[in-house]
Amino acid sequence: MQVFEQEQFRESFEVLIIVCSAVLLTLFILVIILFTLFQKRKIKLITDRNKAELQYLEEVARTQLEIQEMTLKNVSWELHDNIGQLLSVANLELNVLLKQQEPEGVAIVSEIQSLVAKSLQEIRELSRSLNKEVINQLGIIKSTENELTRLEKLGILKTSLEVSGDCWDLPQDDNLILFRIIQEFMTNVIKHAKADSLKFIFNYLPGELHVQVSDNGVGFDIDQGYSSSGLVNMKSRAALLNAHFDLFSEKGVGTILNIRYLQK
Repeated sequence: MQVFEQEQFRESFEVLIIVCSAVLLTLFILVIILFTLFQKRKIKLITDRNKAELQYLEEVARTQLEIQEMTLKNVSWELHDNIGQLLSVANLELNVLLKQQEPEGVAIVSEIQSLVAKSLQEIRELSRSLNKEVINQLGIIKSTENELTRLEKLGILKTSLEVSGDCWDLPQDDNLILFRIIQEFMTNVIKHAKADSLKFIFNYLPGELHVQVSDNGVGFDIDQGYSSSGLVNMKSRAALLNAHFDLFSEKGVGTILNIRYLQK
Protein backbone atom coordinates (compact mmCIF):
# COMPACT_ATOMS: atom_id res chain seq x y z
CA MET A 1 0.00 0.00 0.00
CA GLN A 2 2.78 2.37 0.90
CA VAL A 3 4.63 1.48 -2.27
CA PHE A 4 1.50 2.24 -4.30
CA GLU A 5 1.13 5.64 -2.62
CA GLN A 6 4.77 6.46 -3.27
CA GLU A 7 4.37 5.48 -6.92
CA GLN A 8 1.24 7.60 -7.20
CA PHE A 9 2.99 10.54 -5.54
CA ARG A 10 5.94 10.20 -7.89
CA GLU A 11 3.64 10.17 -10.91
CA SER A 12 1.72 13.20 -9.60
CA PHE A 13 4.99 15.01 -9.00
CA GLU A 14 6.18 14.24 -12.53
CA VAL A 15 2.88 15.46 -13.95
CA LEU A 16 3.24 18.62 -11.88
CA ILE A 17 6.75 19.15 -13.19
CA ILE A 18 5.57 18.60 -16.76
CA VAL A 19 2.66 21.01 -16.32
CA CYS A 20 4.92 23.64 -14.71
CA SER A 21 7.48 23.20 -17.47
CA ALA A 22 4.78 23.52 -20.11
CA VAL A 23 3.44 26.67 -18.45
CA LEU A 24 6.93 28.15 -18.18
CA LEU A 25 7.69 27.22 -21.78
CA THR A 26 4.43 28.78 -22.91
CA LEU A 27 5.17 31.93 -20.95
CA PHE A 28 8.68 32.02 -22.39
CA ILE A 29 7.34 31.65 -25.93
CA LEU A 30 4.74 34.36 -25.26
CA VAL A 31 7.45 36.67 -23.94
CA ILE A 32 9.56 36.02 -27.04
CA ILE A 33 6.56 36.63 -29.32
CA LEU A 34 5.62 39.81 -27.47
CA PHE A 35 9.23 41.02 -27.49
CA THR A 36 9.53 40.25 -31.21
CA LEU A 37 6.29 42.10 -31.96
CA PHE A 38 7.45 45.01 -29.82
CA GLN A 39 10.80 45.14 -31.61
CA LYS A 40 9.12 44.98 -35.02
CA ARG A 41 6.76 47.76 -34.03
CA LYS A 42 9.64 49.80 -32.64
CA ILE A 43 11.67 49.29 -35.83
CA LYS A 44 8.64 50.22 -37.94
CA LEU A 45 8.08 53.38 -35.92
CA ILE A 46 11.75 54.34 -36.22
CA THR A 47 11.72 53.55 -39.94
CA ASP A 48 8.53 55.55 -40.48
CA ARG A 49 9.96 58.44 -38.47
CA ASN A 50 13.22 58.41 -40.42
CA LYS A 51 11.30 58.17 -43.68
CA ALA A 52 9.10 61.11 -42.66
CA GLU A 53 12.16 63.14 -41.68
CA LEU A 54 13.85 62.30 -44.98
CA GLN A 55 10.74 63.25 -46.94
CA TYR A 56 10.52 66.48 -44.98
CA LEU A 57 14.17 67.32 -45.68
CA GLU A 58 13.74 66.46 -49.36
CA GLU A 59 10.64 68.64 -49.54
CA VAL A 60 12.50 71.51 -47.88
CA ALA A 61 15.38 71.06 -50.32
CA ARG A 62 13.01 70.97 -53.29
CA THR A 63 11.21 74.08 -52.05
CA GLN A 64 14.51 75.89 -51.62
CA LEU A 65 15.55 74.77 -55.09
CA GLU A 66 12.28 76.00 -56.60
CA ILE A 67 12.68 79.38 -54.88
CA GLN A 68 16.26 79.64 -56.11
CA GLU A 69 15.24 78.68 -59.63
CA MET A 70 12.47 81.31 -59.66
CA THR A 71 14.96 83.92 -58.43
CA LEU A 72 17.50 82.91 -61.06
CA LYS A 73 14.82 83.01 -63.74
CA ASN A 74 13.82 86.53 -62.73
CA VAL A 75 17.47 87.61 -62.74
CA SER A 76 17.86 86.01 -66.17
CA TRP A 77 14.90 87.96 -67.51
CA GLU A 78 16.21 91.20 -66.00
CA LEU A 79 19.62 90.66 -67.56
CA HIS A 80 18.25 89.76 -70.95
CA ASP A 81 15.28 92.11 -71.23
CA ASN A 82 16.44 95.19 -69.33
CA ILE A 83 20.21 95.42 -69.07
CA GLY A 84 20.65 93.65 -72.39
CA GLN A 85 18.30 96.09 -74.08
CA LEU A 86 20.07 99.08 -72.53
CA LEU A 87 23.42 97.87 -73.81
CA SER A 88 21.92 97.25 -77.26
CA VAL A 89 20.64 100.83 -77.34
CA ALA A 90 24.05 102.09 -76.16
CA ASN A 91 25.69 100.12 -78.95
CA LEU A 92 23.36 101.68 -81.54
CA GLU A 93 24.08 105.17 -80.23
CA LEU A 94 27.79 104.48 -80.40
CA ASN A 95 27.33 103.51 -84.06
CA VAL A 96 25.74 106.88 -84.71
CA LEU A 97 28.48 108.66 -82.76
CA LEU A 98 31.15 106.74 -84.63
CA LYS A 99 29.94 108.18 -87.96
CA GLN A 100 30.14 111.72 -86.56
CA GLN A 101 33.63 111.45 -85.12
CA GLU A 102 36.74 112.97 -86.46
CA PRO A 103 39.47 110.45 -87.41
CA GLU A 104 41.28 110.94 -84.10
CA GLY A 105 38.14 110.04 -82.11
CA VAL A 106 37.18 106.99 -84.13
CA ALA A 107 39.61 104.65 -82.34
CA ILE A 108 38.33 105.64 -78.90
CA VAL A 109 34.67 105.22 -79.84
CA SER A 110 35.42 101.90 -81.56
CA GLU A 111 37.12 100.61 -78.42
CA ILE A 112 34.15 101.63 -76.27
CA GLN A 113 31.79 99.99 -78.76
CA SER A 114 33.83 96.80 -78.60
CA LEU A 115 33.62 96.75 -74.78
CA VAL A 116 29.86 97.31 -74.90
CA ALA A 117 29.46 94.49 -77.44
CA LYS A 118 31.53 92.12 -75.29
CA SER A 119 29.52 93.08 -72.20
CA LEU A 120 26.28 92.45 -74.08
CA GLN A 121 27.48 89.02 -75.21
CA GLU A 122 28.59 88.12 -71.68
CA ILE A 123 25.22 89.15 -70.24
CA ARG A 124 23.38 87.03 -72.82
CA GLU A 125 25.54 84.00 -72.02
CA LEU A 126 25.09 84.54 -68.29
CA SER A 127 21.34 84.88 -68.80
CA ARG A 128 21.25 81.53 -70.60
CA SER A 129 23.19 79.83 -67.78
CA LEU A 130 20.60 81.03 -65.26
CA ASN A 131 17.51 80.04 -67.25
CA LYS A 132 16.41 76.47 -66.51
CA GLU A 133 14.47 76.16 -69.78
CA VAL A 134 17.65 76.82 -71.75
CA ILE A 135 19.66 74.41 -69.57
CA ASN A 136 17.14 71.61 -70.05
CA GLN A 137 17.01 72.25 -73.77
CA LEU A 138 20.79 72.14 -74.16
CA GLY A 139 21.43 69.21 -71.81
CA ILE A 140 24.10 68.76 -69.17
CA ILE A 141 27.12 68.50 -71.49
CA LYS A 142 26.40 71.54 -73.67
CA SER A 143 25.38 73.63 -70.66
CA THR A 144 28.64 72.75 -68.88
CA GLU A 145 30.62 73.45 -72.05
CA ASN A 146 29.00 76.89 -72.37
CA GLU A 147 29.80 77.70 -68.75
CA LEU A 148 33.44 76.68 -69.20
CA THR A 149 33.68 78.71 -72.40
CA ARG A 150 32.38 81.75 -70.52
CA LEU A 151 35.06 81.29 -67.83
CA GLU A 152 37.73 80.93 -70.50
CA LYS A 153 36.63 84.17 -72.19
CA LEU A 154 36.80 86.01 -68.88
CA GLY A 155 40.33 84.74 -68.38
CA ILE A 156 39.44 83.31 -64.97
CA LEU A 157 40.48 79.68 -65.46
CA LYS A 158 41.93 77.28 -67.96
CA THR A 159 39.34 74.55 -68.39
CA SER A 160 39.00 71.14 -70.01
CA LEU A 161 36.04 68.85 -70.68
CA GLU A 162 36.23 65.13 -71.47
CA VAL A 163 33.22 62.99 -72.38
CA SER A 164 33.35 59.22 -72.78
CA GLY A 165 30.74 56.55 -73.45
CA ASP A 166 27.39 56.73 -75.22
CA CYS A 167 25.55 59.82 -74.01
CA TRP A 168 21.95 59.50 -72.84
CA ASP A 169 19.52 62.18 -71.69
CA LEU A 170 18.73 62.82 -68.04
CA PRO A 171 15.20 63.71 -66.92
CA GLN A 172 14.79 67.49 -67.05
CA ASP A 173 14.60 68.00 -63.29
CA ASP A 174 17.67 65.82 -62.72
CA ASN A 175 19.52 67.56 -65.55
CA LEU A 176 18.89 70.93 -63.91
CA ILE A 177 19.82 69.80 -60.39
CA LEU A 178 23.06 68.18 -61.58
CA PHE A 179 24.01 71.32 -63.50
CA ARG A 180 23.34 73.49 -60.43
CA ILE A 181 25.72 71.25 -58.43
CA ILE A 182 28.33 71.81 -61.11
CA GLN A 183 27.73 75.57 -61.07
CA GLU A 184 28.01 75.63 -57.29
CA PHE A 185 31.34 73.82 -57.45
CA MET A 186 32.65 76.24 -60.10
CA THR A 187 31.51 79.21 -57.99
CA ASN A 188 33.40 77.84 -54.98
CA VAL A 189 36.50 77.31 -57.12
CA ILE A 190 36.39 80.91 -58.39
CA LYS A 191 35.74 82.38 -54.94
CA HIS A 192 37.99 80.27 -52.71
CA ALA A 193 40.28 77.83 -54.51
CA LYS A 194 42.79 80.25 -56.09
CA ALA A 195 43.06 77.68 -58.89
CA ASP A 196 44.19 78.30 -62.46
CA SER A 197 42.76 75.11 -64.01
CA LEU A 198 39.48 73.24 -63.81
CA LYS A 199 38.88 69.80 -65.32
CA PHE A 200 35.57 68.02 -66.04
CA ILE A 201 35.15 64.34 -66.91
CA PHE A 202 31.76 62.88 -67.88
CA ASN A 203 31.78 59.09 -68.17
CA TYR A 204 28.56 57.57 -69.50
CA LEU A 205 28.04 53.91 -68.62
CA PRO A 206 24.97 51.69 -69.16
CA GLY A 207 22.56 52.99 -66.54
CA GLU A 208 25.11 55.24 -64.82
CA LEU A 209 26.74 58.62 -65.26
CA HIS A 210 29.99 59.38 -63.44
CA VAL A 211 30.99 63.02 -63.17
CA GLN A 212 34.36 64.12 -61.84
CA VAL A 213 35.37 67.75 -61.39
CA SER A 214 38.82 68.71 -60.15
CA ASP A 215 40.85 71.85 -59.61
CA ASN A 216 44.48 72.54 -58.72
CA GLY A 217 43.69 75.10 -56.04
CA VAL A 218 44.73 75.54 -52.44
CA GLY A 219 42.30 72.91 -51.11
CA PHE A 220 40.58 73.03 -47.71
CA ASP A 221 39.74 71.03 -44.61
CA ILE A 222 36.77 68.81 -45.50
CA ASP A 223 35.36 68.73 -41.96
CA GLN A 224 35.29 72.51 -41.77
CA GLY A 225 34.18 72.89 -45.38
CA TYR A 226 30.99 70.91 -44.89
CA SER A 227 29.66 73.68 -42.67
CA SER A 228 29.61 76.10 -45.61
CA SER A 229 26.32 76.75 -47.38
CA GLY A 230 27.78 75.98 -50.81
CA LEU A 231 28.83 72.43 -49.92
CA VAL A 232 25.61 71.83 -48.00
CA ASN A 233 23.64 72.89 -51.09
CA MET A 234 25.62 70.53 -53.32
CA LYS A 235 25.18 67.60 -50.97
CA SER A 236 21.44 68.18 -50.46
CA ARG A 237 20.89 68.49 -54.21
CA ALA A 238 22.79 65.25 -54.81
CA ALA A 239 20.49 63.61 -52.24
CA LEU A 240 17.49 64.73 -54.29
CA LEU A 241 18.96 62.79 -57.22
CA ASN A 242 19.72 59.75 -55.02
CA ALA A 243 23.22 60.20 -56.39
CA HIS A 244 26.45 59.21 -54.66
CA PHE A 245 28.29 62.39 -53.66
CA ASP A 246 31.95 62.33 -52.69
CA LEU A 247 34.21 65.33 -52.13
CA PHE A 248 37.93 65.04 -51.55
CA SER A 249 40.23 67.95 -50.78
CA GLU A 250 43.71 68.39 -49.40
CA LYS A 251 45.41 71.65 -48.55
CA GLY A 252 47.93 72.60 -51.19
CA VAL A 253 46.73 69.88 -53.59
CA GLY A 254 43.24 70.84 -54.75
CA THR A 255 39.72 69.49 -54.67
CA ILE A 256 37.98 66.62 -56.46
CA LEU A 257 34.22 66.15 -56.70
CA ASN A 258 32.79 62.77 -57.72
CA ILE A 259 29.12 62.23 -58.50
CA ARG A 260 27.63 58.85 -59.43
CA TYR A 261 24.18 59.23 -60.94
CA LEU A 262 21.93 56.21 -61.65
CA GLN A 263 19.72 56.38 -64.73
CA LYS A 264 15.97 56.41 -64.02
